[in-house]
Amino acid sequence: MNRLQEFRDKRERLNDKIFALDNLGVKRFFNLDTNTYKDGALDGKTKELLGLVASAVLRCNDCIDYHLEQCAGLGFTKDELIDAMNVAMLVGGSIVIPHFRHAVETLEILAEEGKLSV
Repeated sequence: MNRLQEFRDKRERLNDKIFALDNLGVKRFFNLDTNTYKDGALDGKTKELLGLVASAVLRCNDCIDYHLEQCAGLGFTKDELIDAMNVAMLVGGSIVIPHFRHAVETLEILAEEGKLSV
């Protein structure tokens, strides 16, 4: 099992535990997150790319993995995602470089799984 699959499994397992808490505020927050990425004035595809850049600037590897997977599923190419990560690096500075490395590894895994257009 690769690192990305371990992340997927852990995320699903822990999200199930969060939902089992049956907390209204938590449910509302997750619903807000889900609805934010739907088409609106900006299409959902653009919003996922924005989520990727924000996640890199905020230095959250779990979020980077999540958004890379979503972006790949929406048809972004490796070159487009690398270009977006370049924007994140410019905005966030050199502190983003380790997270850029992480993203490159994730892109390799997605390509190996056939989920990314190269």
